[in-house]
Amino acid sequence: MRDTGGTHGKAAVPTCSVSCRSSLLVISGVCILAGLAGCGASFLLSPSPPVPVSTVSPVAGSPIQHIVVIMQENRSFDNLFNGYPGADTVQSGMLNGVSIPLTPLSLGDSRDLDHSHKRWWQDWDQGSLDNFAQDTVSPATLPYSYVPEKDVEPYWTMARAYTLGDRMFQSNTGPSFVAHQYMIAGQSGNVAENPTGTVWGCDADPTTTAALIGPNGTELPGVYPCFDYQTIADLLDQKGVTWRYYAPGSGDSFFILSAYQAIRHIRFGKDWKDNVISPSARVLTDIQNGELAQITWIVPDWTHSDHPGSGSEGPDWVASIVNAIGNSQFWNSTAIFISWDDWGGWYDHVDPPKVDEMGPGFRVPLLVVSPYAKHGYVSHHFHEASGFIAFIEYNYALGSLGTRDAGTDAFADCFDYKQTPAPYSAIKTTVTPDQLIREKPSGPPDDD
Repeated sequence: MRDTGGTHGKAAVPTCSVSCRSSLLVISGVCILAGLAGCGASFLLSPSPPVPVSTVSPVAGSPIQHIVVIMQENRSFDNLFNGYPGADTVQSGMLNGVSIPLTPLSLGDSRDLDHSHKRWWQDWDQGSLDNFAQDTVSPATLPYSYVPEKDVEPYWTMARAYTLGDRMFQSNTGPSFVAHQYMIAGQSGNVAENPTGTVWGCDADPTTTAALIGPNGTELPGVYPCFDYQTIADLLDQKGVTWRYYAPGSGDSFFILSAYQAIRHIRFGKDWKDNVISPSARVLTDIQNGELAQITWIVPDWTHSDHPGSGSEGPDWVASIVNAIGNSQFWNSTAIFISWDDWGGWYDHVDPPKVDEMGPGFRVPLLVVSPYAKHGYVSHHFHEASGFIAFIEYNYALGSLGTRDAGTDAFADCFDYKQTPAPYSAIKTTVTPDQLIREKPSGPPDDD
């Protein structure tokens, strides 16, 4: 079942089974992937329109000309990198003042957890971090689990070769919609919770609302989830820096998880047609065809998301993108950031620092992959998703949005630009890129 992020204090969001997900791929009798011959299980992706050649160069001294942000789903640091050498993880957690061991749980386990804004406050429990048990799953202590290394070996391989961050915090105290807004804008218009419908932004039903942040875990009456604040894409457009946002869905009718769908002037402007690309797997074809925008965001579909119940292909999906870049002409000029949008309800033992009323929330993993990323380095510096914006701003001298991006260190400790780029060593995967390209799109990875 797709998770709803919890239904406390708001209308329930319809869940969707595997068979339902298949039916969602057809809208009004039309296959959602334009140009495909029917809705069969196998297909080939054609490359996206060429990225125009930019006249903008990175700021002096930076070898980075391409920045890629891959945003996966719903994992805390203690859940996904438990026991990684040199990282801050624990083998037990607190539950109402009592220590209980964390137990191994397959990445492909289908049981899902509440990760609503109100649930975050219950888990946090005024900084005690001892109330993660949920009566909506069996056993109730399921949140006190971790994924064994063997299930996520490609991630551990990247961590050993490049940089792993164990002080990366999700930007907000709640689910995905808000987290993805911070990824592009460093804010969410004070929205704290997911919309009441299944479409994120300006295409939502007129009755759709998204609750605003209130004091001490409360929520205020919601607003329609379509905004007009500035995003990093606006700064990129002003300087002529090319960008693309790959997300699950079709053309101009994504279900969810296109953060720019909630930005009115982008959703109904030229950028939507030119720079928002679907399906997500098209990024593999584009790289193979020598196309990589200067700035790229990649959101997976359901099967490749790491979301509970989605299966086990997420690590191979991410590794295949990294391999595609590593084996291309783009490797020596690229920085790849991989993170997870929220904690997903899983236990984490580190009390987040307070920045403002929105968060940040619990720790999520961070991987930095680049020929200039420090090798085998574990970053203990504070990071959050608005830092991706700051890194882009600094690298291209764009100025600042003046939101959460202002004042961050932009992952400065993760890089050593004096390093000589070494030849790329491919990460071993079980699922091949060709298989990923041929797989039938599985729809959006979340409904919050």
